[in-house]
Amino acid sequence: MVAIADEEALYLLEFAQRRNLERGIERTRQKAKATIVSDRTPPIDSIEGELRRYFAGEAVSWKTAIRPLGTSLQLQVWQELQKIPLGTTCSYADLAVAIGRPSAFRAVARANSTNALAIIIPCHRVINASGALGGYAGGLFRKEWLIQHEKDFASD
Repeated sequence: MVAIADEEALYLLEFAQRRNLERGIERTRQKAKATIVSDRTPPIDSIEGELRRYFAGEAVSWKTAIRPLGTSLQLQVWQELQKIPLGTTCSYADLAVAIGRPSAFRAVARANSTNALAIIIPCHRVINASGALGGYAGGLFRKEWLIQHEKDFASD
């Protein structure tokens, strides 16, 4: 995975093979008004340990400080995404209802797709109302794996 952070918080966490990763990194750089250098910071060290536990099948309570960069609607959607319980999914329409904007499911889907903090803000837990996986910038195979991985260790 690729992580971008300053000394205080994580701005981006993405799969290294994510489509359009370079564009996401550049968007993060511009929004944060920062220069990106290769270095380690406390949030990078923190998320590395949490991800190791997550991928080992341990339920993780994310403690790494994050700083999502988005519009007020995006921030609202991303905050709601963090309430989806481990091992469960919801639809874009469900998410729109949860934020009090039931007709805004397309805007919710767009906000979901612009999430730059994969896994921590669990956009992979959102599926189509039909039950189909829908899209995932990290790849549908990864979305399917993440959902199953979480179901496996959430049921332990």
